[in-house]
Amino acid sequence: MSYLPAELYAQIELSVPIACVDFVPVRSTDTGDRQIGLILRESPHGQVWCHLGGRIRRGETIAAALRRHARETVGLEPSVPLNPQPGYVYEWFPPSVAPSDGTAFGSDPRKHAIGLSFVIELEEEALAQNEALAFKYYDPRELPSPLWPGCAELLARLGLI
Repeated sequence: MSYLPAELYAQIELSVPIACVDFVPVRSTDTGDRQIGLILRESPHGQVWCHLGGRIRRGETIAAALRRHARETVGLEPSVPLNPQPGYVYEWFPPSVAPSDGTAFGSDPRKHAIGLSFVIELEEEALAQNEALAFKYYDPRELPSPLWPGCAELLARLGLI
């Protein structure tokens, strides 16, 4: 797999939207309640809690991107169908190009991203690694703070809160 030089990728991020997979790990408790898994990470907003995900590489399927980001961030490779369909498509914008027409969106000062967003059941214990400083499950009524700006809106649009 070839990678772009940092300067060229930065120019691309300034020029076109980036296709990404976003996903929220979930699990059921012994009482049948659903918990939401979030990572703590460094970000342009400081240390924040957020969902998992990232860009889709050229030649990579959506399913492969979901598995790769889960493996790299929490050490698990979830079972996903060959052609997974997102529960929601959510956009992330830098302030300089953010819509002002009422469109719901998240804030990402680095790029305009189109997030194909999924809810993924994890059955094994996740282990924070790489960009994840920590991983923890939360009751949807007791989310941590601070959240990445727009993450709560994504959770709501996915029907999790």
